[in-house]
Amino acid sequence: MKNETEDRRSRRSRRLLKEGLLALMREKRFSEITVRDITERMDLNRGTFYLHYPDTTALLQSVETDMLAEAQELIDAHMAQTKEERTLRPVFEPILDYVVEHREVCQALFVNNSSSNFTDRLHQLIRANGLPLAQAWFHPSSQERMEYLLSFVTYGLIGLMKTWFDQGMALPKETLISAADRMVQGAGEGLLETSTN
Repeated sequence: MKNETEDRRSRRSRRLLKEGLLALMREKRFSEITVRDITERMDLNRGTFYLHYPDTTALLQSVETDMLAEAQELIDAHMAQTKEERTLRPVFEPILDYVVEHREVCQALFVNNSSSNFTDRLHQLIRANGLPLAQAWFHPSSQERMEYLLSFVTYGLIGLMKTWFDQGMALPKETLISAADRMVQGAGEGLLETSTN
């Protein structure tokens, strides 16, 4: 019973520390945030912070890890349908819904990317999940061509989402999904055309 209580207390402390960091990231740059800022915001002592994280960067990376793990769960839930229907829509729509629901967190992570490697980790997530799709849909003739396609698609999708954020999500979600799908299909077809030339 004691371990269960301690686990619950630890989970609560980690959740509060993450909430404190995210609240502060909406007010100032990550590089300006100290451990003291976070613990004072959440009415915790500094010892509690250091019990869970060595520094603010580790806390930020933990927030990123949580976000990316939730995104991976969404991808896993829709990957079979995406592969079968040969369209990004089944997987991209729930991801965008998730991004909208967690807009402030995502915005803070994008803005403070230089303090962590969020964009790189997001790139790796998209690339790892995009590889089997690209192989199934486009059958590239070489690993080299596959790398070009994956680089174009992963950075392109990240750029689309970031621009959508920067412009206040003014473009209708449906339009963004359709555009992303056409771009991915066009990139794959372009790869096939160049492989036959």
